[in-house]
Amino acid sequence: MKTRSEKLKRLVAVQRHLEQMAESELAETARQRTALAETIDVVVDAMGSAHPMHRMFSGHYSSQLGRLVQKDQMLLGIQQVHEARMLKERAKGDRLKESMKDARVLEDREAADNSILDLIDQHVSGGTPASGKVDGR
Repeated sequence: MKTRSEKLKRLVAVQRHLEQMAESELAETARQRTALAETIDVVVDAMGSAHPMHRMFSGHYSSQLGRLVQKDQMLLGIQQVHEARMLKERAKGDRLKESMKDARVLEDREAADNSILDLIDQHVSGGTPASGKVDGR
């Protein structure tokens, strides 16, 4: 039968995996925002260009920029949700790890107490036969 600390150790491993998944999702969202920021920079540069062709498409660039900014705001919200989830998963993992350490300490203390009680029992039960032989019983 598994001890409480072993069960908690397994839960800590699962929780750390969930934390890694949340970190991965956060990194992916950050990567998407970085790529989007580069696209926004290109559109802004095109809007500010003095080239006649870019001036013809300024209305298109403006609407495109609006969509890109809106998408960036959406990704920012998603990124904040992922950050909060990652912190929550990390906090859960830390609490489980502390519980596991506490359980291990209690199990070690119980094992030490049991071994001391066993020694006392052996000592008490081992002393009577020798005195019985001396008395001639």
